[in-house]
Amino acid sequence: MTTSPLSKPSGLTRRVLSSLHLGSLGVAIGFAVTAAAVLNPIFVIPFAELLGRTLFVSTLLLLVFVAAQRVPETKLPRWLPRWLFTVMAVGVAAPLGTLAIYLATVGGRASEFFSSEPRVTGFFIIAITALVLGLLITLTAQLREREARARSQALEFELERSRLEKQAVDARLALLQAQIEPHFLFNTLANVQALVESNSPRAPGVLKSLIAYLRAAMPRLAEREPTLADELALVRAYLELMQMRMPDRLRFAIDIDPALQGRRFPAMALLTLVENAVRHGIDPSEEGGRIEIGAQALPQGLRLWVSDDGVGLSEHEEPGIGLSNLRARLTAFFGPGAALHMHERSPHGLQAEVVLPDAA
Repeated sequence: MTTSPLSKPSGLTRRVLSSLHLGSLGVAIGFAVTAAAVLNPIFVIPFAELLGRTLFVSTLLLLVFVAAQRVPETKLPRWLPRWLFTVMAVGVAAPLGTLAIYLATVGGRASEFFSSEPRVTGFFIIAITALVLGLLITLTAQLREREARARSQALEFELERSRLEKQAVDARLALLQAQIEPHFLFNTLANVQALVESNSPRAPGVLKSLIAYLRAAMPRLAEREPTLADELALVRAYLELMQMRMPDRLRFAIDIDPALQGRRFPAMALLTLVENAVRHGIDPSEEGGRIEIGAQALPQGLRLWVSDDGVGLSEHEEPGIGLSNLRARLTAFFGPGAALHMHERSPHGLQAEVVLPDAA
C-alpha cells in the first residue's frame, strides 16, 4: 500500500496541533491584545478590526514557531541549527503574514494596497511590531527550552552517576564478602579437622551439624537484601555448632528485640564478630566463657554488640582480615557513619560494638 504525498504534511499538521495548549494560545492572544491596544491610537480603523489583524498575525507566528520546532532534525541542513531555523521562520512569517491580511482587506489587489499610503504605513507598523515581539518571544522560548534541556541532561547524568556508584558499591561488597566466606569456611573446617584428628566421638555429630548449617547458610550469602533476622539465624546456627565442639566451655545468649530484626544488615557481618569472639576469646581460655549478643535502637540508627568474657584481645595483636573487611563492608553498606569499636572488658574479655546509621 502506497502513501500519498499529502500524508507527510498532514502528519506534521497533527503534530503541530497536538503541541498547542492553553498556555501557548494564551500567550498568542495576550500578544495580540497588547499590540492592538498599543497601536490603536495610531490607526484610524476600528479597534475590533485592528485586533483581528493582530490576532491573525500572532496565531500565525505561534503555528510557525511550533511547526519549526517539530521539523525532524534529519530534514534540516547540518549547518543550520534548529534555534536559528526557528528564528528565521518566525522572522519571515511576521511580514508575510501581515502582508497577507492587508491584501485580504483589498480583495487581493496589490496595486490598490501599494497605492494607499495609510495601508502601507499600517503594514510596516504591524509587521515591525510583530517581527520585534515575535523574535523576542522566540528567542526567550528557545533559551528556556535550552535551560530545561540542560537541567534534564544534568538530571540524567546524576541518575547515571548514582547508578554507577551503586554498581561499584555492590561490586565492592561482593568482593569483600567473597574474601570473608572462604575465611569463615576454612576456620570451621579446621575445627572439624581437630575433632577428627583427636578421635573425638563428637566429630560425626559436629560434621553433620556443619553440613546442615552450610545448607542453610549458603543460599543466604548471595541475598541482595539481607536482614538482621537472617544474620541472627546464621549466628545461632554457628554458635550451636561451636557449642557441640566444646559443650562445657561455651555458653551464649542472644537478646535482640524482634522489632529490630527486619532492618537491612550485611550478610555475615555480625557472624564475623561472633567468630572472632569464639576464636580469640573463648577458645584460648581453659575455662571457656560466655558470649552475649544484643542490640539497641538509636534515634537515627542501631547499636549492636558482641561481648565475651574470654582471654581478651592483646593490644599488640593486629586485626585480622575478618575485622578489616568488616569495617570496609559496613562503610560500603551504610556509608561513613558506620563504626566498629573494640573495648576490653573487666576483669577480662572483649566487647565489639557496631554503630550503624539508618540505611538509605
